[in-house]
Amino acid sequence: MAEPRRNAHDGRPDERRDVRPAPGGSVRRGAGEGDAGADVGEDVARLWAEVVATARRTVADGLVVGTSGNVSARLGDLVLVTPSGVPYDRLTPADLTGVDLTGRQVLGTLVPTSELPMHLAVYRATDARAVVHTHAVHATAVSTLVPELPLVHYMAAALGGPVRVAPYAPYGTDELAGNMLRALAGRSGCLLRNHGTVTYGATLDQAYDRTAQLEWMCRLWLTASSVPGLAPTLLTEAQVAEVGERLKGYGQRR
Repeated sequence: MAEPRRNAHDGRPDERRDVRPAPGGSVRRGAGEGDAGADVGEDVARLWAEVVATARRTVADGLVVGTSGNVSARLGDLVLVTPSGVPYDRLTPADLTGVDLTGRQVLGTLVPTSELPMHLAVYRATDARAVVHTHAVHATAVSTLVPELPLVHYMAAALGGPVRVAPYAPYGTDELAGNMLRALAGRSGCLLRNHGTVTYGATLDQAYDRTAQLEWMCRLWLTASSVPGLAPTLLTEAQVAEVGERLKGYGQRR
């Protein structure tokens, strides 16, 4: 007999769930047996592959060490999220993990990330379709120094303006999720004190790009601030807001 699949969080055997696609691409629970990824629709399977690819990218680009950080994406009322404590290079289509907007697990057998309250808070409060959370070194360092990232570069406009630092709270708690939401008001990204970053977007690529930009701005400020006897010049909020208007027409138009 095959060994029961183990919960990555506490080592206990997990009850398998069979989840089948309902008409129109939504997902419902089924009554049969089978792997979590066996009966999901193509859209769900494709989005899970994008979630895993984005999570692996955070490691490759040095924004995450080990299994720190997490990634999620929303499809209707379904949220696909990386599981707790599983190295991203080991995730397969059969490890698909999904919850509804209340946090009830409806896909998979692996325990969702411990930061699930933070991800769900973003989806409930915004129009986000993807969330990326990292422990990026420079961003985390900045979170320990200031209540807001100084306006050292105009790309702060891509995040909605000056990037705030959410007060510290233990990871995985509703308190942390609440602190994060207040820091995100009018923004698409924030720092978490002594912890890391959270960004969101309409796509996984956009959420990831905002994370990368935030880490880069933090590194820039730390570098400029380290020169003895000098201090970096800063932009005004009005200057950043002007860039925000210009960015609305940035890029190729179809």
